[in-house]
Amino acid sequence: MLLPDKSMVVSLLRRFRAWEVVLLAEPHDLAKGCRRLADVAYTLCVLMGQRTTRDAISEAEFYLGWARSVVPAAVARSRGGNSAS
Repeated sequence: MLLPDKSMVVSLLRRFRAWEVVLLAEPHDLAKGCRRLADVAYTLCVLMGQRTTRDAISEAEFYLGWARSVVPAAVARSRGGNSAS
């Protein structure tokens, strides 16, 4: 199985978080940030092989070792468990 380049995953996560901050700081100017946030979210989903942004971010953080003792939902499902265990 091919794994994504970690530096690319880090870059995408940082960009995603930066656009989140922009949208939260300037909710009246959605046209600027929504499209860029959606583009980064889509790229994360494709790169991490996930269907939702939430799962892609969780998977990316797990892949990078940023998540502590939390198993991504997609991994838990593939193991036959739930994400809370």
